[in-house]
Amino acid sequence: MVLNLHHLRLFRAVARDGTLTGAARVLNISQSAVSTQVRALEAALGQDLFERRGRALVLTEAGRIALDHAEEIFRTADDLSASLRRAETSRKALRIGALATLSRNFQMAFLAPLLGRSDVEVVLRSGGQEDLLRGLEALSLDVVLTNLVPARDAASPYLVHRLDDQPVSLVGTPGRVPRGTGTLPELLATHPLILPTPETSLRAGFDALLDRLDVAARIAAEADDMAMLRLLARADAGLAVLPPIVVQDELEAGQLVEVARLEGIEEVFCAVTMRRRFPNPLLAEVLAPVEAAP
Repeated sequence: MVLNLHHLRLFRAVARDGTLTGAARVLNISQSAVSTQVRALEAALGQDLFERRGRALVLTEAGRIALDHAEEIFRTADDLSASLRRAETSRKALRIGALATLSRNFQMAFLAPLLGRSDVEVVLRSGGQEDLLRGLEALSLDVVLTNLVPARDAASPYLVHRLDDQPVSLVGTPGRVPRGTGTLPELLATHPLILPTPETSLRAGFDALLDRLDVAARIAAEADDMAMLRLLARADAGLAVLPPIVVQDELEAGQLVEVARLEGIEEVFCAVTMRRRFPNPLLAEVLAPVEAAP
């Protein structure tokens, strides 16, 4: 029997859902048709792909190997379709996903090589990390910009390009702390602080700094959105823990000042892509400065 994409598509649906009923509902076909086609695939491969545990179907070792190959086959097919669609138009599009809380100044710096070009359309979508990475795997996004480096292992499909390491500082209004006033421990102990939320890597580094300095912080506000941290700093709610790039415009205008550099703490910005047979050529242009860096 000849192996075909139809068998693999049904097999993948069952593997993802874990039941024949759920897969049939997603595919809008009968449960018996799904069962028949999966059995036909198993016969063609000469291996059992599932074992039943209660009401659920669980992949066997052969099933896991088959699923890996099926996912790669469908990624390649989708990749080819997306590449050919781009080739049909003279204007090229780069579809970028950006973490909703990511610095807007950083995003603009990343886009700078493409802005203003008549032959390029930039499609920018913001959201949570999990949704954006799903979009990357589904090929609806070409790249994801984030400051949360995704976990990688031998089976990970992601390629992580480290774009920049930004220093982190205490930032406040000029009237709050005259320049040269107080040591870092004194500043941290005597002023209300505006901090990233505890689940961020930046906050973890800052909490470790407080512990090393034996300082008990007085927290005025917490936010997971860099734009909100910037606004709270401008409103003089306290000293904000931020990469200076986030408040670059305010620093240049004198609305905010960098009170102290937090040595040993940095914010990592990265671009996440996937290995594709037909990568979007615009990616090479925006990633070229990174690849060329020593």
